[in-house]
Amino acid sequence: MTTRSTLGSLAATRLRALPALAAGLIACLPHASAMAAAAAPNAASATPVKVTSAVPGATRTHTYTLKQLGALFPLQLRGIDGVYGVPFSVRADEVVTGATLRLAYAYSPALLPDLSHINVLVNGEVSSSIPVPREQGGVNLTRDIAIPPRLITEFNRLNLQLIGHYTMECEDPAHSSLWANISNNSVLELTVTRIALENDLALLPQPFFDRRDIRPLNLPFVFASAPGGAALEAAGVLSSWFGALASYRGATFPVTQNAIPDHGNAVILATANERVAGVTWPQVQGPTVAVATNPNDPYGKLLLVLGRDAAELKTAATALAVGAPTLSGQAATITGIEQQKPRKPYDAPNWLRADRAVKFGELADAAALNVSGYSPDLIRVNFRMPPDLFAWREKGIPVDLRYRYTPRAEPDKSTLNININQRFLRSEPLLAIRHDATSRVDRLLDKVMPDGTVPARAKFQIPLFMLPAQTQMQFHYYYDYIKQGECKDVVLDNVRGTIEPDSTIDISHFSHFIAMPDLAAFSNSGFPFTRMADLSDTAVVLPDSPTPADYSTYLTVLGRLGDATGYPATGVTVAAARQAETLGGKDLLVISSGGRQPLLQQWAQYMPVSLDGNAKRFSLSDKVYQLFSWRDSDSRTNAKPTRQTLAFNSASSDAIIAGFESPLSGGRSVVVISANQPAGLHEAMRAMLDPDLVKSIQGSAVVIREKQVDSLAADQTYFVGSLNPLLHVQWYLANHPLLLALLGIVAALLLAVVLYLSLRARARRRLAL
Repeated sequence: MTTRSTLGSLAATRLRALPALAAGLIACLPHASAMAAAAAPNAASATPVKVTSAVPGATRTHTYTLKQLGALFPLQLRGIDGVYGVPFSVRADEVVTGATLRLAYAYSPALLPDLSHINVLVNGEVSSSIPVPREQGGVNLTRDIAIPPRLITEFNRLNLQLIGHYTMECEDPAHSSLWANISNNSVLELTVTRIALENDLALLPQPFFDRRDIRPLNLPFVFASAPGGAALEAAGVLSSWFGALASYRGATFPVTQNAIPDHGNAVILATANERVAGVTWPQVQGPTVAVATNPNDPYGKLLLVLGRDAAELKTAATALAVGAPTLSGQAATITGIEQQKPRKPYDAPNWLRADRAVKFGELADAAALNVSGYSPDLIRVNFRMPPDLFAWREKGIPVDLRYRYTPRAEPDKSTLNININQRFLRSEPLLAIRHDATSRVDRLLDKVMPDGTVPARAKFQIPLFMLPAQTQMQFHYYYDYIKQGECKDVVLDNVRGTIEPDSTIDISHFSHFIAMPDLAAFSNSGFPFTRMADLSDTAVVLPDSPTPADYSTYLTVLGRLGDATGYPATGVTVAAARQAETLGGKDLLVISSGGRQPLLQQWAQYMPVSLDGNAKRFSLSDKVYQLFSWRDSDSRTNAKPTRQTLAFNSASSDAIIAGFESPLSGGRSVVVISANQPAGLHEAMRAMLDPDLVKSIQGSAVVIREKQVDSLAADQTYFVGSLNPLLHVQWYLANHPLLLALLGIVAALLLAVVLYLSLRARARRRLAL
């Protein structure tokens, strides 16, 4: 592969280009002065991106609520100087020309108007100060606040600050009357002008994915003709790569044949003898990756993945997914790629390592583990776990927490509160250190803590039921505010807290063993397919005559699996239904729409639900009556045996997701995503990408009807994984108490027989004497 251009040269190129961009905007657009001002700060603080020129008429508007920007709850501003904020960013191919904050807020009627106000700050600079007249206190208000574009760069922070006072005399800085409430439904509106980036592989994954963009990724894939298995495997490598990049945003991949989109970006996969209407590409002399301008949109780009045959096409896709940071130029021909080392089970980059303890410094940036002030933000540590950890008779996941904090002057109620996904786990007291201490221990502590902070350590276990596939540990330093008396209360910004990066969490001693089918493990973590990060144990079975909806569903699911693992699916196998018999030994993902999948009929006896055209059959268990969901490692808790079966005909566009043991190989799994109409597959993908709906995908069978997801059955029939022999015997007997009782009786009888024979032999010896 060719090497990537250095960051310094890229930065210089963009800095040279942005003044030309500003001049072009002044000449071409009506609001010239405002847009020229918008270009200036971006030139000063932009990241290295090559830019050509702006084209008139490329203005559009983005709107984000504060909730979409990360404020899950209304912003509560408290005290004499309360601050709360959210981050926002601007794509590399856009320049902000106007910004408005539509603020919904209320404030305390006790605030003094002459001394109090609410500041709107962007990147630390005051954009506007909002007065707080007494007559509007306690009333829900709205206000449009214009934000100067010159304050906005690529990565930004919007802060709301309350400067509050309730008396002209001595006041309590934490008085209950000092408050303002900012609705998280307040809207930030950004007017942007698009700019055309240079056709350069060094910008990848931009503009196809831009980490500054918090919206879901929608990236069309274009095939020149009906793709074969190898071409689809190449596309799956790319969709899983983009899915891993998109992460929490989610990613969908519409598919077309021989037709590029009218606007925006797209990925084209083709061999040398194929052509896509309206698109030209360089001569293909091997696996080739290139970037071209969308002929229908001067701002859109086409990512060309080419090869002389399907094998080279997959080589190009793999090289792009694993080596994008090394590419440069408008086109690159891959001359060599070393054979990758085989992946090991459970080694996905996004998962906690299963072979050793993992340090918090590996999970979060060191700067994010530090906070300051009496009302600090949460310290957040995010991680994913394999969903098949077996914690039977275990206390939980061990955590060795090391932290430091500014000691309290006197004993009080200050604590470090520890939450898991906003659920309280435990708290640790923040102790006081007396500076006038006379004991030897106190004097020794003063010597070993020259920075004024107290090191502390806590070891505890997190119950496995509190740890879903995606977990966030939250640490909150709560400092008790001790009132000193009238005119003595002063808030000093002299408190600090940190979670040490060498704190650890350890899952290495847990076995991997899970009752299946378990659609919750599939929808949240992609299990069992993601057991191998590259999906080398996975085969996707499409109908013999697939539709674009089938292709799109396949790519979207692989994007979801890439998000779970953080690694492209370089080992996935794609086959048609007629090839299914050759896929023994693999976990199967079966996709179907419109009754074109013959495996649904062949395997109907194994499936808890099935769709065959308009004919539908559902196996039902007590799962449909369950009011609350409970996740437990004990299979007896989760199992809901099938009670009855319902069959009917209907022309609705329902979709089903079902899991069962593979008829081709014992211990292997099959997950079916099926709909009698293509629209049903779209609804299934929407449910998997929706954070609220995905929680309802559980058990062994799920039906999706528009925005409603119902789990119908949780009949677990087989197990995946392994236990050590002693633990397996203990677990098996715990699940079969009658067998345990029978073995106890047999053991007692054997013991009685042994004792009887021993005593008889002893009696004979005594009589012989």
